[in-house]
Amino acid sequence: MKVKQVSELKKRNNRRKLSAVLFMMPSLLGVFVFFILPFFVVIYYSMVDNPISASFAGFDNFVRVFGNAAFKRAGKNTLQFSFIAMPLSVLLSLLLAIMLDRKIPLRSQFRTAFLTPMMVPVASIVLIVQVMFHYNGAVNNFFANFGVPKTDWLKSDYAQVVIIFLFLWKNLGYNMILFLSALEAIPRDILEVAYMENASPLQIFWMIKIRYLSPTILFVTILSLINSFKVFREIYLLTSDHPVGSIYMLQHFMNNTFKDLDYQKLSAAAIIMSLVMIVIIGALFLVENRFGKDVEE
Repeated sequence: MKVKQVSELKKRNNRRKLSAVLFMMPSLLGVFVFFILPFFVVIYYSMVDNPISASFAGFDNFVRVFGNAAFKRAGKNTLQFSFIAMPLSVLLSLLLAIMLDRKIPLRSQFRTAFLTPMMVPVASIVLIVQVMFHYNGAVNNFFANFGVPKTDWLKSDYAQVVIIFLFLWKNLGYNMILFLSALEAIPRDILEVAYMENASPLQIFWMIKIRYLSPTILFVTILSLINSFKVFREIYLLTSDHPVGSIYMLQHFMNNTFKDLDYQKLSAAAIIMSLVMIVIIGALFLVENRFGKDVEE
């Protein structure tokens, strides 16, 4: 009798496992077709001289990419933009969250105001920026009151300043909400003990809040880094596919390379970009693990 019950139980478990696999098959198939397979196709294209003859080229495509002047300019502009916009996005959103965490007047209205850009379509945001930074736009008219000559912002060396402004305006609200949630999750008893021990607000901020916020800081930093690499859409709508040199990004290089059907160079550039992202994100994880280790323990 017991043997029969064990056998029935095994059959039931096998049926459950089979059902689970069948339900997961569409998702697994989608991941394989749209993520895993293209990943290996990109590696394949980066290692051949062309898709037709498919002769092994080794690292020739990578050497060709590193020697390309457009790639060097795009890489420099992208890294410069990311290392300016990313820290500003993290720091400003953290400061806003700390300010709104206090009981200040019109706190709800401030939150709504900073979240408004998330609800506005990108095309509308781009239109607003074009109106503001046009040669005859609001910004030039404002500076003209102080005797500053007019500047065609989107066609000058200051174009990246406009893109950084657009990036911050669009992303600060979401990052601020993430930090507000993390601040609410800090154990109140620890803060009360710190107040009872006469700890200063600065000590509480650096020794308690920042340490508990370290996972959120890491997440917001990675999110801001990824978004900074995706700013191509806004730049494209502002200036088309051949912008001024200071805002020619890696995605412009890849988009134009794709139009030329140079899949080998495109694949090599994509792998280089991915490796750089992996190194940066890996370094951020190492810093966060070391800084927030005592909090986790």
